[in-house]
Amino acid sequence: MTDHTVTHATFTIERAYTAPPDRVFAAWSDPEAKGSWFAGPENAHELDFLVGGREINRGTAPDGTVMTFASVYHDIVPEGRIVYSSTMHGGEVLWTASLTTVEFAPDGAGTRLTLTEQGSFLDGYEKPEWREQGTGEWLGALDAYLGGT
Repeated sequence: MTDHTVTHATFTIERAYTAPPDRVFAAWSDPEAKGSWFAGPENAHELDFLVGGREINRGTAPDGTVMTFASVYHDIVPEGRIVYSSTMHGGEVLWTASLTTVEFAPDGAGTRLTLTEQGSFLDGYEKPEWREQGTGEWLGALDAYLGGT
């Protein structure tokens, strides 16, 4: 039996990329590009990048649990901003629900990316610090995809 708790948390991560905003934004909006740095080769990834569109990233944990990260896009401003809501399920159990805003700003010849996530972490299945660490890791994978800074 779960403990029926909710932990609310917000975090912001800023990253500087040497690539210009159009290229960084394209890495988020192109299904093949996003799948390569966000999902990894062992996960099933789908992306319909438009307002009202969905993204699904599905993989299997070492214990065999199917983990599904699903998002719906609410606002897209090319090379400026992306706003989406997401859920994370372990099997059929809802672990988290969140709202994320990604902002892209010119930074010299490169891009300053600011990601803010506001989450509800349910019943102790996922901890905010785990989500922040994982988000930082995939923003690092985005850097590698773009050719590094």
